[in-house]
Amino acid sequence: MSNDSDTVAAAPNAKRLLWAGFMAILAAGVGFSVRGGILVQWAEDFGFTMTELGTITGGGLTGFGVVIIVTSLFADAIGYGKLMTGAFVLHFISAVITLAAPAAFEAGGKDAAFQCLFWGMFIFAVGNGVCEAVVNPLTATLFPKSKTHYLNILHAGWPAGLVIGGLASAFMAAKVDTDGTILKAAVDWKIQMSLFLVPVILYGGMLLGQRFPKSEAAAAGVSTGQMLASVVTPLFFFLLVLHALVGYVELGTDSWISKITGSIMNDPQKGLMLFVYTSSLMFALRFVAGPIVHRISPLGLLFVSSILGALGLTLLGTATSLLMCVVAATVYACGKTFLWPTMLAVGSERFPKGGAVAIGLMGGVGMLSAGLIGGPAIGYKQDYYASQDLRDNAEPTYERYAVEKPEGFLFLPKINGLDGAKVGVLGDQGKELAAVGEALAADGQTDENYNKLAAWWESAKPFASEDKAPVSAATLAGGRMALQLTAAVPTVMAILYLLLILGFKAVGGYKAIHIDDSELLTGGVEGPMEA
Repeated sequence: MSNDSDTVAAAPNAKRLLWAGFMAILAAGVGFSVRGGILVQWAEDFGFTMTELGTITGGGLTGFGVVIIVTSLFADAIGYGKLMTGAFVLHFISAVITLAAPAAFEAGGKDAAFQCLFWGMFIFAVGNGVCEAVVNPLTATLFPKSKTHYLNILHAGWPAGLVIGGLASAFMAAKVDTDGTILKAAVDWKIQMSLFLVPVILYGGMLLGQRFPKSEAAAAGVSTGQMLASVVTPLFFFLLVLHALVGYVELGTDSWISKITGSIMNDPQKGLMLFVYTSSLMFALRFVAGPIVHRISPLGLLFVSSILGALGLTLLGTATSLLMCVVAATVYACGKTFLWPTMLAVGSERFPKGGAVAIGLMGGVGMLSAGLIGGPAIGYKQDYYASQDLRDNAEPTYERYAVEKPEGFLFLPKINGLDGAKVGVLGDQGKELAAVGEALAADGQTDENYNKLAAWWESAKPFASEDKAPVSAATLAGGRMALQLTAAVPTVMAILYLLLILGFKAVGGYKAIHIDDSELLTGGVEGPMEA
């Protein structure tokens, strides 16, 4: 376990700034988790496919990544306090745009709603990205001798937010009987989405009147150009590749995990509660990262975590019972817990002259990977295998529930995924659709999107009894295959971490470097693969 000299803070208000950063990351976690819980509502309300939903969630993470990278280049020059004020404002703007989606849908249809949700999530992520660009180097500066330990504590705010958002989604979700009867209507998703503003207000209050130190490198007089130059090495590029894989497997998977496990257990509520459980486990484990790395080193922790991540995803993809889902999710949670903050710590420990730039580049690349590749790719995999399963086993049903316009992802072939709105109508046998029609009639209004969906249901309703089972089976098959294929990512990570461990062992073992080390300042060798 770390000794007292390891945990001496570099500023008298270090703990207050640490917990303010914790609340900022918690706000991001709440927004991310609530969004995961309302994806089904978005699919049913606006008719999105899984690929479109993945693009919306991915857009948020993409904005997160871009802003971390850009902001980290100017963080010390602008000042951490001013940046956090900007993040506070951006979080409120994002809420306004996101909540405008239903009005946009009425005025401009599905595409208009998509734009509101996409850009609302993007601006939300911009605010998160500004926070991340500040709180990571800030924590590394405040606790220079215990970076891994305190960065893990800082990032315990993420699973704490997932727990709060997941519980809120569970209590506010609709309750549906086995025959499709709606026992309790879902709380409006707009109310659920607004919950993230509570921790936003809290972190804003905690930062009022506080003094912020500059990063470790900036305080030592290292310029932004020197920070950038210090990370232009093969080792740092290798770490960037690894962190891109971390972003894919952790955040990309988290965008979908509760939905997929809900399908496996045939109960969306159980999927949400399993997500809450694994997030609670992550929250607790991140407080004990310090003692663990003192025993097996940061790279050893990352290697073990990757193996557990691959095993957990494989088990989840093949689970057939509630018990197996819990066991598999536990293994997966233990695997992903330490990956993100420990990777940031490794980058900061090996490249202290990189300051906010080094840690920002790593965080940004991880988010970009999750947003541009992870979220959309996992959504595409679900669409691909679900549509393939339904087409192979019940082609007439597939024709009824496939979207009209095919969509692809990157270089992968275009496919006609399943229409989320149609699948939702099938799930409750058109009860919610009928309620919407009654409400429109009572108000003397018409809605083109409702009319189109209602007309489709009139033609599909006679086949509903024979369609329900194959559609459910196809959705489950798509989710299972997506998880099994994603397990390949942490498998590759484990191999790369093992190479790093062997490389460092060849030069005397892994060790943290501090900015005042004579070896660093005189240009000594920092580790394997460095120029």
